[in-house]
Amino acid sequence: MRSVAVTVFGICAVGFMMAMYALERRHRGFVAAFALGCLLSSAYGFLSGAWPFGVVEIVWSGIALRRFRRTAPGNGGVGGP
Repeated sequence: MRSVAVTVFGICAVGFMMAMYALERRHRGFVAAFALGCLLSSAYGFLSGAWPFGVVEIVWSGIALRRFRRTAPGNGGVGGP
């Protein structure tokens, strides 16, 4: 039963991460949400025993947070048109 719960958590975490990545250009808040999704996906990686995936997702979260901080609050989208 634990493995089913971990799998469902992973599907939700990775799905959320992908959706936030797709929406990043719409508003900088989605960049922060993508960083959260990366952390959730990282947790899934560690819970499932795939620690390299967990480590890589932590790195992606850091990259996303850095991009979030570099985007001006008045600038809705990332990277502009």
